[in-house]
Amino acid sequence: MAAAQAATAGTGEPALVGRSPAQLMWRRFRRDRTGVISAVIVLFFVLVALAAPLISAVYGKDPYTTYGLDDPGLLNAYGFPILPNGGISSEFWFGIEPGLGRDVFTQLVYGIRTSLLIALAATAVTTVIGIVVGIVAGYTGGRTDYFIGRAIDVLLSFPSTLFIIAFMPVLENLLVKPDEETPVWLRAAALITFLTVFGWAGLARLLRGNVLSLREREFVEAARVTGASPARIIFKELLPNLWTPILIQSTLLLPALVTSEAALSFLGVGMIEPVPDWGRMFLRGTEVYQSDITYLMFPGVALLVFVVAFNLLGDSVRDAFDPRIRR
Repeated sequence: MAAAQAATAGTGEPALVGRSPAQLMWRRFRRDRTGVISAVIVLFFVLVALAAPLISAVYGKDPYTTYGLDDPGLLNAYGFPILPNGGISSEFWFGIEPGLGRDVFTQLVYGIRTSLLIALAATAVTTVIGIVVGIVAGYTGGRTDYFIGRAIDVLLSFPSTLFIIAFMPVLENLLVKPDEETPVWLRAAALITFLTVFGWAGLARLLRGNVLSLREREFVEAARVTGASPARIIFKELLPNLWTPILIQSTLLLPALVTSEAALSFLGVGMIEPVPDWGRMFLRGTEVYQSDITYLMFPGVALLVFVVAFNLLGDSVRDAFDPRIRR
């Protein structure tokens, strides 16, 4: 490379500059307009979730106060907003919730925060478990690989949603006294645990297949011949070649977990009152949509935009990592 640069410098032509794989990936990603726009949308949602308390303070309202019940001029005798379009006004940007009269805008902002925090935590733990189990199964082989493979098959075929719906009340009865309310942290921890238990198997199976292929490659055999320990082979030889599928699967897993968390809350086994949550907003919206369709539209559009943007971002990241893929 130095000789080539010196030769080109003598002829007055631009010198050749080497680029790392990360630089090449970033260059390909920047050329993908869909990926860049999706990344901007995802970043916007993340910033809104992080700045939810600040947005609430500047806006002057919170998702917990029942404004419609406190002010008789906001809801009619049936509990629906008096103003058209769900009560949208300069005071309530997205209107107010039918029945309790809570502010929809702050509910939506804090709902993004709740869903993202739970999904991010579950994605992080799921990714770590999937990496460990997949590499162990693929590298060790034999009986270890057999038993781990059967466990993965069982988890992938298990009706996870039905299990969570059935087991969540049992868990609450075991840990919470009948005269006490379920703590918010317990519901959040239970959701993260359940989503993790049923989420790591797909990533583990993918990595297991990649490791089975990589462990027979020449560079791994060369490391064994030189006396490298299994830990060194895993961390120095195998893991660097697995970051691409790990990153791609994690990018695609997050929106799936956001949707799962919202679905569980919609079914009544997710986050509970008064914690704002997209799933409970959907549930309330389906109850009042015939009289106030506006309340259902905001969480629906927000969830649709977020999931589509994140899936498109995952596709763009995959294409940037693998230049052989052509759309």
